[in-house]
Amino acid sequence: MRIGLVCPYSLTMPGGVQGQVLALARSMRRRGHETRVLAPCDGPPPELFVTPLGNSLPTAANGSIAPVAPDPAAQFRTIRALWDEAFDVVHLHEPLAPGPTVTSLLLKPAPLVGTFHAAGSQPAYTAMKPLVQWGARRLDLRVAVSEDARDLARDHLDGDYELMFNGVEVQRFASAEPWPTDGPTVLFVGRHEPRKGLDVLLSALEELPAEVRIWVAGTGPDTDALQARFTDERIEWLGRIDDHERDRRLAGADVFCAPSLGGESFGVILLEAMAARTPVVASDIPGYTKVATAPAPDGSVPREPAALLAPVGDAAALADRLRRVLGDPAEAARQRDLGWERVQPFDVERLTDLYLQRYHQLVAG
Repeated sequence: MRIGLVCPYSLTMPGGVQGQVLALARSMRRRGHETRVLAPCDGPPPELFVTPLGNSLPTAANGSIAPVAPDPAAQFRTIRALWDEAFDVVHLHEPLAPGPTVTSLLLKPAPLVGTFHAAGSQPAYTAMKPLVQWGARRLDLRVAVSEDARDLARDHLDGDYELMFNGVEVQRFASAEPWPTDGPTVLFVGRHEPRKGLDVLLSALEELPAEVRIWVAGTGPDTDALQARFTDERIEWLGRIDDHERDRRLAGADVFCAPSLGGESFGVILLEAMAARTPVVASDIPGYTKVATAPAPDGSVPREPAALLAPVGDAAALADRLRRVLGDPAEAARQRDLGWERVQPFDVERLTDLYLQRYHQLVAG
């Protein structure tokens, strides 16, 4: 089967949607399906199976900045690629994001699957409701990665949505060579913007033992201000890192911390840390709480929460959860085991099985 995966966001920028698209493509190609990813790229494509559609244009969306490509040149490249590849099925991630996914909706060269990832709010859905509803009706199958993402889409677009989980390449993270550390180390990965809560974590460092270090990966609009405000030498500002280094640092850190304030429909990065056998400390926003406590795709329920959760924006509580892991080897080992058990049902290979079943049904129908 010839499968096209279309991502509206630049693959050279870190993001959960981008990671999901690439993971699915790798899994499908391992099974012998001719799979290509069409997406913007601000630099060399991260994989040989990626067709780059041009540079992205940073655009405000859902309290963050989305690296989308709505320019005419990217749309012409999208049209050409869809014509040339003659896909049997085309899978659009965030199908109503401006750029290649909307162009694919308009062209509809094959049966279309649309996966909705976003939670929170989408003002464009309200402002352009008739238009986005028309676009959604072009989809042959609608999928949402969480209840929050489904509710957002259904409230604005109507229609039926099948719930599927976000998949993680478990073996990839489990086999990563740990990055060496100089002592107890906390890792943060994410864009430096208010909703990611990085300032909460850096404030918590003041209450952690002197030997604790923090790796801060990523950049963003708040980087300069945060570096000026937090001058503790225990903070190592890594800047933007590639996926290989991120995987190794996930495996090498003593704890992964996600202090987000909201706007996360599902914490894929938490599952990636669990797959790397790293304890997780996170804020108790709905998307992260579901990762730690909700029934898994196979119906299994965690025997205990698979992460230590702290009230949103509470630096003191976050420091308390971090100390529990960093100061108690038995607790750290328990959290690693809980996370490892938790991530198994979310293996991307299981997700690939589900999508391939739907693809075959659409092509046959």
